[in-house]
Amino acid sequence: MRRKPWQLVFSWLPQPATAVKKRLAAQMPDEVLTIWCRETAAALGLPELARRVEVSWNNRMQTTAGRAWWPARLIELNPKIENIDPEQKWRTLRHELAHLIAYERAGRRKIEAHGADWRQACADLGIPGESVFHQLPLKRRKIQPKYLYGCPNCRSQFKRVKKISKPMACYPCCKKYSNGKYDERFRLREVKGEKSI
Repeated sequence: MRRKPWQLVFSWLPQPATAVKKRLAAQMPDEVLTIWCRETAAALGLPELARRVEVSWNNRMQTTAGRAWWPARLIELNPKIENIDPEQKWRTLRHELAHLIAYERAGRRKIEAHGADWRQACADLGIPGESVFHQLPLKRRKIQPKYLYGCPNCRSQFKRVKKISKPMACYPCCKKYSNGKYDERFRLREVKGEKSI
């Protein structure tokens, strides 16, 4: 099986304000779950996490049950899990809180997302042996790529769902000829006549 060629993304500009506004509009804070997380973190002796952790529902989530953001100390949950099983909401919340606890305890030390520190945090939260992946019936949708881009140097082709809006280059060519740095010579170009794949 052939591995897909890598692509480099170079973005020196901040995110557009509209993207940030859309993201914030899609989130609904949950005060009850936030209070529970703060009390739990305080009981585990993590005062900074207890002070800053926040939980919200993210309407934009499709297949992910939850997500933890470090160092922002934010937990996002998929609203669909409430309709599936009430217990699943609490299990997902504990799973995501375990990530924040593991990072909080590690300090500056680098840890694996689902490594020993996370497993210990799961055990402390009453979910020992927690699975890395959920088995929830969240509908996965397969999106067909609409765009085809090519490297002018090596002729590798890249299928994309969205049109490329930022400078993007072929990683193997940049690595081989430019020490891994962006080089305009290897910037991906849309292959004309092949828009619908």
